[in-house]
Amino acid sequence: MANTYTQIHIQAVFAVQNRVSLISKTWRENLHQYMTGIVQGQGHKLLAIGGVSDHVHLVFGMRPTQSLSDLMQDIKGGSSAWINQQRLVDGRFSWQEGYGAFSYTRSDVPQVVRYIHNQEAHHTVTPFLDEWRHILDSLDIPFEERFIFNPVI
Repeated sequence: MANTYTQIHIQAVFAVQNRVSLISKTWRENLHQYMTGIVQGQGHKLLAIGGVSDHVHLVFGMRPTQSLSDLMQDIKGGSSAWINQQRLVDGRFSWQEGYGAFSYTRSDVPQVVRYIHNQEAHHTVTPFLDEWRHILDSLDIPFEERFIFNPVI
C-alpha cells in the first residue's frame, strides 16, 4: 500500500483448550517455527515467540494488510491442524476460543521480548491464570472472571 506508514507491535496470547498441558518440549520448537512461518507468510514480522505446555505468547510487527482477527485465526487454525496432522497428541488438539492481543510502543518491545523468551522460568513461579490477570490489570483491561480462560477439567 503506497503512502501507508505504520508501526504496530502486538503481543498475542492464547491457550490450549481447557488449558491442558499438551504442548510437549519435544516438539514445542517445531510448533513455534510453524507459527513463525504463518506470521511471516502473511507479511508480518515475528519478533518473539514462547510459551509453556498450555499456552503461547507471540510478539510481532503487524502490517496493515490483514486484520488481527484474521491473522489469529490463521495462526490458531493452521497450528492446530499441523499438530493434528503430525499426530503429536492423543485425540484432537484445539486451542481455546479467544485470545489476548495487546499493543506496545517500540520502546516497550525489548522488555516484552525478554518476558516472552523467559516464559519457562517465569511459570515455575507464576501460574498462567495469575499471569493472565496481571497482564489484564496492568493494561487496565476490564474483565469478568467467568470469561477468563476455561479451567483445567
